[in-house]
Order: sequence, then structure tokens, then C-alpha cells
Amino acid sequence: MVRKEFVVEEITKLMGDLDRIRNIAIIAHVHHGKTTLTDSLLAKAGLISKQVAGDVLYTNYEAIEKDRRMTIKSAAISLGFNYKDKDYIINLIDTPGHVDFGGHVTRSMRAVDGVVLVVDPVEGIMPQTETVLRQSMKEKAKPVLFVNKTDRLLNELRLTPEQTMERLLKLINDVNKLIEQYAPEEYAESWKVSVEKGSVAFGSAADRWAISKTSMEKSKISFKHIFELTMQGKQKELQDIAPVEDAVLPMIIDHLPNPKDSQPYRIPHLWHGDLQSEAGKAMLAVDAKAKTNGIIFGITYDQHSGEVAIARIFSGVVKKGLELNLSGKANKQRIQQVGVFMAADRVIVDAIPAGNLAALIGMKDASVGDTISEEVIEPFEQIVHYSKPVVTKAIEAKDTRDTIKLIEALRELSKEDPTIVVRIDQDTGEHLVSGMGELHLEIIETKLRDEFKIQIISSPPIVVYQETIEKKAGPIEGKSPNKHSKFYVTVEPLPQSVMTAFDEGTIREGKPKGQTAIEALIKAGLDRPVAKSVVDVSNRCILADATKGVQYMNEVMELLIDGFEEAVRDGPLAKEKCGGLLVSIIDATIHEDPVHRGPAQIIPAIRGATYAGILTAGDVLLEPKQNFTINIPAEYMSNIINFVQSRRGQVGTITQDREQVSIVAKMPVAETLKGFSNDLRGETQGRAIWYQEFAGYEKMPTDLQNKVVREIRKRKGLPEEPPTPDFFLA
Repeated sequence: MVRKEFVVEEITKLMGDLDRIRNIAIIAHVHHGKTTLTDSLLAKAGLISKQVAGDVLYTNYEAIEKDRRMTIKSAAISLGFNYKDKDYIINLIDTPGHVDFGGHVTRSMRAVDGVVLVVDPVEGIMPQTETVLRQSMKEKAKPVLFVNKTDRLLNELRLTPEQTMERLLKLINDVNKLIEQYAPEEYAESWKVSVEKGSVAFGSAADRWAISKTSMEKSKISFKHIFELTMQGKQKELQDIAPVEDAVLPMIIDHLPNPKDSQPYRIPHLWHGDLQSEAGKAMLAVDAKAKTNGIIFGITYDQHSGEVAIARIFSGVVKKGLELNLSGKANKQRIQQVGVFMAADRVIVDAIPAGNLAALIGMKDASVGDTISEEVIEPFEQIVHYSKPVVTKAIEAKDTRDTIKLIEALRELSKEDPTIVVRIDQDTGEHLVSGMGELHLEIIETKLRDEFKIQIISSPPIVVYQETIEKKAGPIEGKSPNKHSKFYVTVEPLPQSVMTAFDEGTIREGKPKGQTAIEALIKAGLDRPVAKSVVDVSNRCILADATKGVQYMNEVMELLIDGFEEAVRDGPLAKEKCGGLLVSIIDATIHEDPVHRGPAQIIPAIRGATYAGILTAGDVLLEPKQNFTINIPAEYMSNIINFVQSRRGQVGTITQDREQVSIVAKMPVAETLKGFSNDLRGETQGRAIWYQEFAGYEKMPTDLQNKVVREIRKRKGLPEEPPTPDFFLA
């Protein structure tokens, strides 16, 4: 086995040759074989033995990943390969496939120029297959296809060679339909995968064999020969004549772009600054001699070095001592060390030029999605996560002396994974941790116990709801407690087009900065006068100052924003987050003496007016829903339909393939937390396989809302009876 330091030494020699670099991710639905395939590439690069490839799961380096044999976080590794007598670097990211950890996939897509989509042909296109492909298309990362576990078609389904080819061609066609649907318009045709072009490979990563048009031509083998060897179980012979890397590596190097080819079309998509500026030209040209610009797409922690930022460098060079700006941060950060990630390990190097991935130590204030630059530039587009936290647990330290340790651990975990949301319940002092699902929270709890050595107590899972309105209300008069200042507000629902823009990340949270932010609001569907008056965006809600000539308005604006953000963070109905509100201040009377218009006066005034407006408009509770794909033998179909409907689920599509039925249904998250798994297994005698993905928030049935609101208020220690608008206007 080759020492990692030696591999990195060889890799650093190639980092400046952009033609020889490929930044890629391996993406797939859970258990379709990403990490197993990665092992084979590591073995080819000499980092692990070929004998253990597929079993060691090298990039699943955390103990919890090894125990569960599941990728939980993205792992980056740089590999050196020789192809056609030329040396190449492949900076590879192995990503998770489970929906609860989809945030890692989203962030990784910002860093790569291409992806290897792995699909199991027996299961076919699964929900997360479509999701991860959509994520890659959104970030303009070009795909190639590896059909893994091809032997299952022969050994399990007992298909003939003709039926196998028919199945594989249908799968390729299904993938291409998704590419056509989600790819940037100009690449919808050219990015389609094809056996003839060599951008599709078939094989078995676990058995370490694969074929593609390129490898079959090179080794003079036929599909019929492969079929016969597979049926005879001659795995060793298959590995000898068709090693997996001989099919996958040419596909990556020949069909996925290098940084020089990708950045000219990716940069205008990811960065909306002036492309004719010095920074714009440097990033388009991947100019290593220019000022340094890049984006942080990951944060990890090292027990010796502390916080480590993982960045894609678009121009310039990162090296020890370089001072960089972080978007939105006042002070520059000095790089203390630069390294290359080798999964669990990090090898320190002198410098890393544009077009590569880099580990940066010293970026202590960094967050995922931050733009790094030598000179201040327009930030990159926000990294938008498709799923939203839908389940919460209250977590506290068993020993109160560990409370500070718990707070620090949760801070680290939420920085490493921004899809974890942590906040303190001001009434109970509990830490409320929200995640993508039960498994996500279970992993967090396990890490707190095993890695941070904190004994914790946690509550049963709680569903995360949202509050919104469906009609306009106001003007509502909000008075300060001393009655010296008054604010008149209207509250109305935001147009659906604006909510879609939030989902797509084209509207940023915080105070709009510059004409670009205003134009984004107008493009999303806000009227120009309203867009120009927006002063804050928080929790997918907007505050607008529509007043004209009101004295002292500028002096209290920060306090008005604070009060608005408090109101939309904890709505009036059930103290759940609000979403989809446009709150407009249309008039105000403000006391001239600063003593009478401090935080204790202004914040309650605007908060109370906002609450009263929401309740007057008719506060509606939205509940999170998930799409479930349930695969079962045909004989259990009626049982499952009844089961889904008994839990307020809506059956969408039902497809049958021989004796197997696939049911797609949309279900409220609340109905999947009460013995769902056990009941579903019971209905099918343990033969059901299911997957879920986030399906957004929808209005709760009116007849259920009052009951659920009372339950939430009781749990939070509030009076069970919801307040009226007058309660906030006294």
C-alpha cells in the first residue's frame, strides 16, 4: 500500500495543470453502492488493497458510519491516476444517499464540476436518485451513469440477456428523461448519457467488475461473455478481464469537464457579480496568478486543529499566511495551514491553486456557503437545501455541569451540518434540536454520547409546524407600552412566486443589499414599489417600510426589524415559525425623545401589531409532509392502501412490475412518528421496503387544527386557549 503523503506529493505536482484535474462527486439513492464503488477507485490509486475494496468502505471513516454501513457525511479524497500515459488528479467526494443527510449532497454539488450517478437496476430510479440528480443539475455539474449491481438482474430476477438489455436501456432512458427535465436548457440534450458515447458503465462494485463501450473495445470482450461469467459465478475471472476502474475511470476523465472547461459556464450561474471585473475574469479563466476567490462548502472539526473549512478555489492560490475576507464578516481571517483531504486524514501542503479543493485551517468564523476572497467581492449564490427540518427533540445534559459542553457540541454539529437547527426554549431552558427526520436526530444523539462523551436526556420526536395566513388584514395599530409611539401595519400572504424564489434560493435572508437584491424581489413577483421598500427578510417573511416622511423612522428601524424577526420566529397561534408573510409598515407616530423609543417600547409595539394582524387575517397551521415510496409484494397492496389512508395519507401512483408493487403516497410527518415502521412491517409480514423524501408544507385540515394547536400550546407551557388579536393590542 502507498503512503498517503507520497500520493499527495505526486498530486500537488499536477495541481497547476487544469487539463489533468477532475472535481467530481459520486451520488445515488441510499444503498445503491456509492462507497463500494469509491473503494475500487481507491484501490486503483494504491491507497487500499484490492482484496479489501468494497468491504473496508474507506470513506465511511466515522465509527457511526462503520457501525451502520451507511454514509452519513460527505468525505473528500484526492486520487492520482495514469490514463493513456498521462497523470490525472480526481478530487472525489463520496456523498450520502439517505434523505436525512441530503444537505451534504447539496453542499458538495457547489464544489464539483461533474457527478457519477450510481443506480441499482432492480430498484431503478428511486426518490433520492431523482433528488440528487436534480441537485447536481441545479449547480451545473455534468453527469455520467454507473449502473451498479447489474448481476442482480441475472441472479435474482433471472432475466435473459435480451430482458437484461431491455431493462438497462429503459433505465438509461429514465435517467435521460430526468436530465432533460432538470439540466440547464442549453445542456438538456448534450448532457444525456449514452452507451455509444461511453458515458454509461454497467457492473458490480461489490464484485469489482464493470464494462463500458470503451473498456469492451479495449479488452475485446462482449456482453454475452460477461453474462455467461456472471451466471456461472466466476467473479475472479470477471475482475481480471473487466476491472471496475477500467470502465469508470475513462468515463470520468473523458466525459466530465476539467475546471478550465467548467468554470466559464458555472461561474455566471453561481456568482452574480460583474463578470468583466478583475475577480470575474479571474474566475472564468481559473487564473492561479490572480487574487484568490472561492467558496466554503463544508466545515469539519479536528481535535488538534479545531475548525477546518473545506473550499473550492475558483481563482488564485491558497497558502499559509494568506489573509482572506469572509462574506458578511468584518475582519479578515489568516490561513494557518493548507491541506489536502484524504477522507479521515488531512495532509498538509504548501499551496493549492485554483481549480482544486482545499482544507483551510484558520477560518474560525467561517460558515458553510461563505465566499472567501482576497478583495471583497459579491458573495456567491446561497447554497439552498431542498429539505427542511421537520422533526424536533428537546435535548438536555443529564448532569447540569455538562450544559456548557453540550452547547459547544451542538454548535459544532450545526456548523458542520447547517440543516441541523438548534435553539434554546427561553421558558424551559431546553435545547430544541430540529433535523430532517428521526434518523438524523438519532445520529446527532449518538454523536453527543459517543464522540463528545455527554450523557443526555431527550424527548420523544416533535413535529415542526409553520404558521401563515391566506388573506390580508390591517391596517392594525400597534402601540408602545408607554403609548407614546404608534405603528400601523398591514399583513398579507406573499405571492406563490415569491415562495418559489425562496425555495430556489434567489432571495437571500437578511437586509436586501444593493439593486441586485431589489431586482431579485421584483423578478420573484413583488411589485416594484414594495420591493424597493423591503428592509428585512427573515424566515421566508418580508418586512417593508411603506411610510412616507415619518420622523425618526430611520432611528428606530433596527428595533422594528428586531421586533418583526421575533414575531415571525414564534408565531402567535402556537409559537411556531411563520412563513409567507408580507408585513408592511404604512404609517407611524414616533416620540421625539430617544428615552421614550428604546427597545422596551418599539419592539413590543411592532411585534404586537404583527401578531394581531396575523390573527385577524386568520392564522393557519401548516404541517410538513413526506412522499413515501413503498415497495411490496402485490398481495399486500390493498393492506398498504388502507394503511396509508388510515394515517391521513394520499395515494398518488401505483405501478406494478411482475409480482412487485410500488406505491407512492404523500403523508403528514406527524402520522409517521407513532409506530409507523412497526405497523408497516406488520401489514406486510416484514416484506415492505420504503423510502421517503420531503414534500413541503401544506395546510392542516381545519377540523384538526384547533386540537393540534392546543396540544402544542400545552406542551410549550402556554395557556391552551389561543389568543385573540385584542390580546396583543392592549
